[in-house]
Amino acid sequence: MTSPTIEAVTTSAAPAPVGPYNQAVKAGGVLYCSGQIALDPATGAMVGSGDVEAETRQVLSNLKAVLNEAGCTPQQVVRTTVFLADLGDFAKVNALYAEVFGAGVSPARVCVEVAALPKGARVEIDCIAVLG
Repeated sequence: MTSPTIEAVTTSAAPAPVGPYNQAVKAGGVLYCSGQIALDPATGAMVGSGDVEAETRQVLSNLKAVLNEAGCTPQQVVRTTVFLADLGDFAKVNALYAEVFGAGVSPARVCVEVAALPKGARVEIDCIAVLG
């Protein structure tokens, strides 16, 4: 049995990784996107000054940039994980999330509150998409 081809996906339209990982990896017809926080791709600075809606817009923009670089659309996403620093932000984040992932078959999803996120972020989202 041969191993699937594994390929890194990188775009300057999304923030560069802040550690030893890739923005996304293609493997076996699937795209695995790393979690995105609200970093401005051009400056690497956090966006939103703690406003969860501004952060969520940037997170979704970053994810869409990675998906686009891999030749995918949000409609090909089959699974997401939403990490919130405060579950009280759920409704605000969910409304913006629905604008991107609400058409057609919405992805399966997990949403959890976490103690902290990198760089003081209030929201982080990762996803898995089917290629093709």
